[in-house]
Amino acid sequence: MQTEPSRVPAQTSFAASRTLSGLEFLLGAAIVIGHNVFRIVPNEVPILVALALLSMRLRTGGWAWSSLGFARPTLRIVVIAVAAASLRILLGTYVIDPLTANFWPPAVAPAAANEISGNIRAALLYLPVVWLFAAFGEEIAYRGYLLNRAAAWAGYSRASWWLAVLLVSVLFGYGHYYKGPAGIVDSGVAGLILGTAYLLSGRNLWTTILAHGLIDTFGLLALYMGWDS
Repeated sequence: MQTEPSRVPAQTSFAASRTLSGLEFLLGAAIVIGHNVFRIVPNEVPILVALALLSMRLRTGGWAWSSLGFARPTLRIVVIAVAAASLRILLGTYVIDPLTANFWPPAVAPAAANEISGNIRAALLYLPVVWLFAAFGEEIAYRGYLLNRAAAWAGYSRASWWLAVLLVSVLFGYGHYYKGPAGIVDSGVAGLILGTAYLLSGRNLWTTILAHGLIDTFGLLALYMGWDS
């Protein structure tokens, strides 16, 4: 007789948690679109990182960084990260860019592209920005926070994780709206690769942080050397 009453609150709590996760994901999506498409919201990355920390604090009652995917990095994590970074660079260069060129102009280069080209000092100055803002900031925001909230909303099933990867990849593409249609597609594919690497590594966020940092470091090198038009 005591089993049923104890089970009902647990079910209610789970349903409420799913609802809250859905609201968090929708809020995050609105912030991404609001900044990148409509320019009515400040940059989404600091806002989403702050929301991620607040959500972590409220859900765990402390600073359980594992809830965002921070776990001890291993050699396997490094291997997956390097493989993901290599796949993203090769796929973007030899598949996505040639394919999107049939429909749209090339992706718009970052605003600092001309400043970095041939300027080693500027390239080195942007390197910590790449790692702190893009690698750490965007990965906490998109994979650590939004992807986990989307999966929780869908019930934490195996299918829900892959659905979450797809949804967050679309948002990640629109997070690079300034690049134009070709850039949105390219960044969306990058999001798919990073999200897949996140799941394959056992949802260890260090995988995507390292992969993202390597990808953007290569991008800096390409800008400096003039390989990227």
